Amino acid sequence: MSAPAVFASSGQSAKTHITALNSVVLYVLTYLLMQGLYQAATVGMAKRLSIPGVWHVSSIKFTITDPEWWRTGVLAVYGAGPAACTIVGVVAGLWFWKRARLKRGLLKLFLLWVALHGCNLVLGAMVGDTFTESGAWYIPSWLFLAGNIPNIIVAVFCGLVQVVFGYFASIGFLQSHDSITLMRYSNRRQLIVAAILVPWIVGSAAVAALKWPELSRNEELHFLTMGLLVVPMAVRSANELFEFTIPAPQKTKIAWSLVLAAGVAAVAWRLVLSPGVAF
Repeated sequence: MSAPAVFASSGQSAKTHITALNSVVLYVLTYLLMQGLYQAATVGMAKRLSIPGVWHVSSIKFTITDPEWWRTGVLAVYGAGPAACTIVGVVAGLWFWKRARLKRGLLKLFLLWVALHGCNLVLGAMVGDTFTESGAWYIPSWLFLAGNIPNIIVAVFCGLVQVVFGYFASIGFLQSHDSITLMRYSNRRQLIVAAILVPWIVGSAAVAALKWPELSRNEELHFLTMGLLVVPMAVRSANELFEFTIPAPQKTKIAWSLVLAAGVAAVAWRLVLSPGVAF
């Protein structure tokens, strides 16, 4: 192998590793932001309705008994998080599509992950929480009051919609990267591994480690339901011939400011919520 070829291979490997690192950082940062939004909306609604509880590292525990709940209260409290994530996710998606994807930098990838996490906290959570019969599962359960069959139907529908959303999200994914090298179709496998699979697996593991040993079963399942988004996105991206990027793309480099932001968010999450925040 000639010297230029070795240099090119080394440069491509460095870009792949940097892309993977930045993607993991963005995955974790946007996960904490959207999860924080989801739980803050839930706590806020509960406080408004005078429903006491404790906000923990990986869950919210209400301290009223089952007979004290009422239908409107259940729908309001458990629907607040999905509603907030829907709004923010849609705004992020529109911002990405109409403005950010045409500009250089990592903002477009940040917005893409915000939209993906928002989708998973609405649709994916419905799938995961149906297995545990808690969390988002209470919404159709108390809405229909017709046994568990309607709840399962809703969960299956949400799962299918999430798969479709992930499939079409590949269009946005391929427009969220600046690297001319990684955007070449011949390097598509490296891009998919570095920017989809590694963030999902490593990012989820990092969040799980942050919340261990208080990691809830619901959150574990939410990590898995993210696969309903990223796997279809990866499959379609692998078959898309699109390999262009914006004019004058940003050089691939470690986003230290995002690394710092993710680190601060993680430490703050652990320090604030470890004792439990009563409301």
